[in-house]
Parts: sequence; structure tokens; C-alpha cells
Amino acid sequence: MKIVPGSLVSLNVRLFDAQGELLEQTEQALVYLHGAGDIFPKVEQALAGHEAGYRASLHLEPEDAFGADDASLLHLVPLERLGQDVDLGMQFEGLPGAAPDGRIYRVVDLSDAVAVLDGNHPMAGRALRFDIEVVAVEPASETLQAAAERPPLPDFIEVGAHRAGPTRH
Repeated sequence: MKIVPGSLVSLNVRLFDAQGELLEQTEQALVYLHGAGDIFPKVEQALAGHEAGYRASLHLEPEDAFGADDASLLHLVPLERLGQDVDLGMQFEGLPGAAPDGRIYRVVDLSDAVAVLDGNHPMAGRALRFDIEVVAVEPASETLQAAAERPPLPDFIEVGAHRAGPTRH
């Protein structure tokens, strides 16, 4: 079966930086609904019309993947607003003490008095290479589309990932 809108597509994905260093890879097949905006548009376009067994290596510029770094998403936050045991890599849903904005902020730097929180996706501003193998393509009825139990997309693929914060990595 060819990949068309409404197809459930299973992929193995390996993600590399511009220097060819492996950043992430799927441990189980990533399943997405083609045409539903579940995956980057450039990836979806490259896979359209292909079948199981198809392999592709795609280069995505930041604007085609996780976007450019946005300096306005870097915030200096007094440590007393973050609670005890603040550590590098901790994540907060929204800026502590501010109105919710739907973003996940990571602690990227610490001093004695403040933490730097970054609301950019960890891979924002990076050109990336996706090595993709189409494992399976299945038709999806409207009922199946509504009820499909798809494994969650890995963080490196999810564009709008939301986690309850704070969390540690």
C-alpha cells in the first residue's frame, strides 16, 4: 500500500546532527497518521506515495524542524521561585510565577542566585538529518483513526510536546 492521507505509517527513525553524530533513534517503530500533522511537513512530503521498505535520508534546516532559537524564550529566574534542589536539565511547565504559556522550560544554567530557563525545543536552531525506514503502511478507517492506539511520538519528533513539570532527566 502506498502512503496516502489517512494511512497509518510505521517508521524506524535515526536522527543526526549536521556533523553526523547520532542524537536519537526510535526503539520501537514510530507510528503516525499521514496527513494529520503528526510529523514534520517535509518528512511527510518525502514519504508520500511510497511503500513499506522505502528508505530516505532527509536534511532539515531549523525552520523545517524545531525552528530557530528564540532569544526571547531565555529567562533569568531567581532560585527562590524554583524551590529546593534545582538542577541542570530540570523542566517546568511554564515559567514559575508567570501566567501559563503552554511551554516547557529547561534549566540550562545556574548561578548562586538565578537559573537560566530556556523555552526553546532542545533541538531548536539545529540542522538535522533524519534517516527513515518505512516499516509498514496500513489503511485507517475513520473509526480506526479516532480510536488508534499509537505509541507516543518520541520527544525529538513531537513538536508540541507537553509534560507535567518539573521533571528531571
